[in-house]
Amino acid sequence: MSTRPDPRRWWALGALVACMLVLGFDGTILNVALPAMAAQLGADTAEQTWIADSYLVVFAALMLPAGLLGDRFGRRRMLLAGLGIFLAGSLFGAFVTSPAQVIAARVILGVGGALIMPLALSVLPSLFPAEERSKALGAVSAASALGMPLGPIVGGWLLDHFWWGSVFLVNVPLVLLGMAACLFLLPETRDPAAPKLDPLSTVLTVTGLAALVSGVNEGPARGWASPLVITALAASAVLLTALVLRERRAARPVLDVTLLRHRAFRWNTLAAALVTFALTGLLFVVPQYLQTVRGQDAFGTGLRMMPMMGGLLVASRAAGPLVKRLGSRVVIPGALLVLAVAALLGSRTDVHDGYGFAAAWLTLAGFGFGLGIIPAMDGALGALPRDRAGSGSGLLMTLRQLSGAIGVAVLGSLIAGSFAGRLDTHGLPRAAADTAGDSVVAAHAVAARLGDTALARSADAAFVHGMDLALLVCGIGAVAAALLTAARLPGRPAATAPAAGTREAVGADA
Repeated sequence: MSTRPDPRRWWALGALVACMLVLGFDGTILNVALPAMAAQLGADTAEQTWIADSYLVVFAALMLPAGLLGDRFGRRRMLLAGLGIFLAGSLFGAFVTSPAQVIAARVILGVGGALIMPLALSVLPSLFPAEERSKALGAVSAASALGMPLGPIVGGWLLDHFWWGSVFLVNVPLVLLGMAACLFLLPETRDPAAPKLDPLSTVLTVTGLAALVSGVNEGPARGWASPLVITALAASAVLLTALVLRERRAARPVLDVTLLRHRAFRWNTLAAALVTFALTGLLFVVPQYLQTVRGQDAFGTGLRMMPMMGGLLVASRAAGPLVKRLGSRVVIPGALLVLAVAALLGSRTDVHDGYGFAAAWLTLAGFGFGLGIIPAMDGALGALPRDRAGSGSGLLMTLRQLSGAIGVAVLGSLIAGSFAGRLDTHGLPRAAADTAGDSVVAAHAVAARLGDTALARSADAAFVHGMDLALLVCGIGAVAAALLTAARLPGRPAATAPAAGTREAVGADA
């Protein structure tokens, strides 16, 4: 068969960029609308938590079976299905009238996102030759990352001009554009030899991952000794162990750990997860710092995160040539060292520092992330057999998602413990002191109610100390990750592995 690249591939990339942009800012845009939504719908604290977390839990839990569905039924077809589900969830969410309906809409969006993310990535190896793939991955990665600060910016503007449901409707034009472009520009690819999904293995996968992500997410807020957290983590251990034991006998498992036997896929996937862990730590602490200590609203916070995106855009252009010249074994550890420098600089932040210092290390962080994630993803996807691209990209994105969730949980617990230990609540009533110790936001609310400026200053200082400690841990972890990847990564980007049996293309109009 001809190996000439599809002439429509750059137009098709535009469709994938639109899909990833939607997923990027949908993850953060709700943060702006949540207070208004909670007030109008009467959502209590538990309901607000599930409004925020339900999307993430479903998203992480379904990516593995979504990738296998793409291998079996066609990646373009399942990508279109994911976009259709995402469209339905957006339309439903815009007109809900109760907290339970908002949670349902977020679950629907999570199902759609779980289909979109791995399948958008899985079609790249079939569209682009190895020498162009890093450029395509750079565009996709930049779109996904750009969506994170765009969420508060777009959401803030929408809330200034429309009702809170508009944060759901803003997805509609981009999703429709993505559907049209996928329909007319993406070739269909699949693995005709892919077996049927095993219902029991699928249930074990979804419930096990959902329990794991739920437990990790709830740990910092509820405490790791909370019965809910312990139960969720114990259930995930039992379910995932049962899954691994069952999958060892399957011809084509949902959790295909045999892919990790390939050195290039294994270590590039680990590198992508480590880069994600480091960046997630930065993204977790910086918005809180900008909003609580620097006094920015969500719109202003999004604007002040843009230097990170500037660094990422520069890295997306530089990553390919650098890997070609130096090899990923040099570039990826170097990127982790850049992330380490950014985190260590951030760990020197003082409560009186201006925004300029934060902008400098945020730019470095964005550059390090782009320089690391693009070659790591390229190396992992390039090592996959093309008929296993769906399940392989599902495994890759699941491990990245889990790495990010664990990063937030670990750093969140670290900040919470440090904050509670250093906050000066001397002289406050017991109830007010307990409330103030919950978080910097709660401390500021108590300070405003009591007119206690000393408490507000203490809260800022305690939070910045916790943030510095978290960034220090992040920086040390990035240095350790750089040393590990320098020792274990293959020296050059892997060539695409041959497919076992039949190949992928079944016709653009299949």
